[in-house]
Amino acid sequence: MRIFDPHIHMTSRTTDDYEAMRAAGVLAVVEPAFWLGQPRTSPASFYDYFDALLGWEPFRAAQFGVAHHCALALNPKEANDPRCTEVLEELPRYLVKDSVVAVGEIGYDSMTPAEDHALAAQLQLAADHGLPALVHTPHRDKLTGLRRTVDVVRESALDPERVLLDHLNETTVEAAKDAGCWLGFSVYPDTKMDEQRMVAILAEYGPERVLVNSAADWGRSDPLKTVRTGEAMLRAGFSDDDVDRVLWRNPVEFYGLGGRLDLGPAAAAGALHEGNSVLRGGE
Repeated sequence: MRIFDPHIHMTSRTTDDYEAMRAAGVLAVVEPAFWLGQPRTSPASFYDYFDALLGWEPFRAAQFGVAHHCALALNPKEANDPRCTEVLEELPRYLVKDSVVAVGEIGYDSMTPAEDHALAAQLQLAADHGLPALVHTPHRDKLTGLRRTVDVVRESALDPERVLLDHLNETTVEAAKDAGCWLGFSVYPDTKMDEQRMVAILAEYGPERVLVNSAADWGRSDPLKTVRTGEAMLRAGFSDDDVDRVLWRNPVEFYGLGGRLDLGPAAAAGALHEGNSVLRGGE
């Protein structure tokens, strides 16, 4: 089983996670920019974070045989903080970087006017830079949020076929599919989706343009939930080809829309990043 996790926050994970993921067949990841759990107090902290997603994290992933790309954006939650909105003006200089394969996470948290503005502005940035967009649908009042998101996408310059609507569930999948967007599902230990619910959705709606991710972060999450989902699909009677389509070919196709996806190794084992390695205390 080969796996591409299309939404995982490896900045929050340990090197042990990279080792376990690679051993289980996770060969590639996309790490979208997100809220770190504590509010940032200035745009400069975003820029350091973006630089880490472009430099240190791909280097760290490569030491364990995992190809790392990122999506960059002002996340929905912090779009409401006036101290952070300057990031929208600086994003273009980051979106031209080779390892940026999408604009994201963008979308809604509380569905405020500030979030409306940030979503529309960043969909335009995606269109301007020839990139697809990874859109976070809200965790509360999900169907209302999904419909509002779709309205903004339809008003934008970005084709819905270049938009991935993430964090979907049974209440939002049909409307997202009808909108012509790609369908993203986060599989978590306690919240969002689980493997059995994911298999039921795949049985009803099919594997076309469906992406499954772990969205593993600083909370209780599991970077091997993609693996567990593939195993659950096989137990439910899906073919190896179906599993490969959902867990590998679909994310490759979606993130390949921007023309930058490179699934080769990002760095040679034993190399240094700005004089540093992932080792401590020598080899």
